[in-house]
Amino acid sequence: MATLRQIRRRIRTVENTAKITKAMELVAASKMRRAQARALVGRPYAEKMRSVLASLAETLPLQEPEVIHPLMRQRQVQAIDIILITPDRGLCGGLPAGLNRHTASFIVERQLPARLICIGRKGRDFFSRTGMEVVAEFVGLGDYPSYEDVRPAARVVMDDYIHGLADEVYLSYSLFVSTMVQRPHIFKLLPVEPPAEAATWGVDYIYEPSREDIMAELLPRYVERQLFEAVLEAVASEQSARMVAMRSATDNANDMIRELTLTYNKARQDSITKELLELTGGAEVLRGER
Repeated sequence: MATLRQIRRRIRTVENTAKITKAMELVAASKMRRAQARALVGRPYAEKMRSVLASLAETLPLQEPEVIHPLMRQRQVQAIDIILITPDRGLCGGLPAGLNRHTASFIVERQLPARLICIGRKGRDFFSRTGMEVVAEFVGLGDYPSYEDVRPAARVVMDDYIHGLADEVYLSYSLFVSTMVQRPHIFKLLPVEPPAEAATWGVDYIYEPSREDIMAELLPRYVERQLFEAVLEAVASEQSARMVAMRSATDNANDMIRELTLTYNKARQDSITKELLELTGGAEVLRGER
């Protein structure tokens, strides 16, 4: 059985751990609120971009195939690229493991050669150990990545698609649903498929300089914006998961402190009882000698 000194030392250690996890919970909560606000601010811009893209794409079926922008051309799928967005750091519960498993299951289901573009260390480390081909990695974006930080990753996948190295490009990240819920999500990034619900139903706008020129300018920005929105969602999910994990760790530490305190009190009571019995026994011996 542990001595009283060992139990006291263990209590102090757990108390220090609880203070650290509580501080990390508060920091993660602050970062989560800011990350969530950044994601919400960009949504109106992304929705308007999808609406304009749908309006421009309505005339594409009437055009010749060679006129269609390279990022929208459909072809037989023989290889795919996957952009995987994971945290750089741990202490965020099962979020990285869930993302990695979800992406690995998707690759197995597709049964196609797949190459990975990893944003974040957790995904890179996992798939590097499994022998998957990681063609590019982007780490250290920080807690508040900017639009310029994600453009290189978007350029990599657009170049791969245009040059035929990948016939489809998918984006895998954690969708921020609520503070307690972060859901792994995969959707097709390339070829660009304009959302049908945002179509203008045949309204013919006059675009200047031309539809083709606007489409050529809009599509790369659309891909970059989709990737940037996914990164913001992933950051909000990471901070939320870390806040929940640190709160759980703090609660567990407090429970352990209560149990150790109870054990300490019992051990101290046993020690006092033992000492009293020894004193009583000694007194009886002395009384008998008289």
